[in-house]
Amino acid sequence: MRAAVDVGVRRIVLLSSRAIETMGDERLLAAEATVRASGAEWTIVRPDWIDQNFDEGFLAPAVGFGLVTVPVGDVRTPFVDAEDIAAVVVAALTQDGHGGRTYEVTGPRALSFAEATAIVARAAQRPVAFDGSGEAYAAAMRGLGMPEEQTQAEIAAFAALAAEGDQAPTGDVERVTGRPPTAFEEYAAAAAARGAWRD
Repeated sequence: MRAAVDVGVRRIVLLSSRAIETMGDERLLAAEATVRASGAEWTIVRPDWIDQNFDEGFLAPAVGFGLVTVPVGDVRTPFVDAEDIAAVVVAALTQDGHGGRTYEVTGPRALSFAEATAIVARAAQRPVAFDGSGEAYAAAMRGLGMPEEQTQAEIAAFAALAAEGDQAPTGDVERVTGRPPTAFEEYAAAAAARGAWRD
């Protein structure tokens, strides 16, 4: 940040994440503090769970296996499309009026992971189940060879997130871009059409 400001960068946008306080994400908390103290005009973009985790990110192998497990129970969250996040970032970088703001970027409605997984399963035309228990998550992580201590820390962080309860859409995508955010069903249909979940 210091180097950027020293060479004349006037506007900085940080891609962060929602609920980092609850999850105890010290890395992102420190990054946000650094940006705020940079001396540049700053904007922080905090997206919720990203749709593309199901076809490009860490949940894609689980979809292929047929079992998605995230230890958050039936808590509902407004999944957000990566294209909508990008549109907010571009607006914050290229337009006036976003300095000193933190945008909580969400999709148009909250879904449970079970509901989102079911939408993906229908779009992909393959059976995909969801298990939101810590036990299922621990078993999956053991199968991947992950250290038990790390897995238990992740389960505790997810439990703290679930304890926050259902999360509501914020409307920040439409406020910033002038258009509504992408529905999860639209994302899943487009991903399936480009062959995201083909064997």
